[in-house]
Amino acid sequence: GPIKNKPLVLPDGTLLSGSSREAERWTVHFERSPDGGRSWEEVEPPPAPGIDAIQPSLLTHGGGRLQAVGRSRQGRLFSTWSEDAGLTWSPLELLEVPNPNSGTDAVSLADGRHLLVYNPTTAPAAEWGGPRTPLSLAVSGDGRQWRRVVDLETQPGEYSYPAIIQAADGLVHVTYTWRRQRIRHRVVDPACLPAGEASAFHVKQTSAAGVPPQEE
Repeated sequence: GPIKNKPLVLPDGTLLSGSSREAERWTVHFERSPDGGRSWEEVEPPPAPGIDAIQPSLLTHGGGRLQAVGRSRQGRLFSTWSEDAGLTWSPLELLEVPNPNSGTDAVSLADGRHLLVYNPTTAPAAEWGGPRTPLSLAVSGDGRQWRRVVDLETQPGEYSYPAIIQAADGLVHVTYTWRRQRIRHRVVDPACLPAGEASAFHVKQTSAAGVPPQEE
């Protein structure tokens, strides 16, 4: 089953989970179930020497094309692609998106864009313990180029292990650990995402949707 992030239901009803193992090496794999979870098949991307990765999030690009992105020990997010609805995957590669070895999540929006929630920092020597503030949103049209657009948290502390979904009404919901004390809930209208960079738009002053943030 899934490790941290949500599974995906494909158009044919297949349940696809992004999963991973944490041993001496961190490795990503995927688990497919064509029968509602009664049986499972495990699929692994080809080996990618030098990349240790876990906790993949699944994105859809149409026509059976899928992408997984997530956390790595190499200071950047990893990515892998499938052209056949998750039956096979490409070797892992690193995106030009910083990652301090912290959890991320991502979602494909109804309008075709993709939204990522992450800590846009890099850990010293890419080890655990890199800064987990700020916590931000980035948007992409193709899954390769990501633009940071909203800072959900900017204060000192740890804001981590996020989850993100888009509800039936189009609003995006983000939850995350707030300083390892509470769970915070933010609501974002993707139609109102700013065109500029995140430095000009902080939800601390106003929510991304113009709606007061919903908290614990």
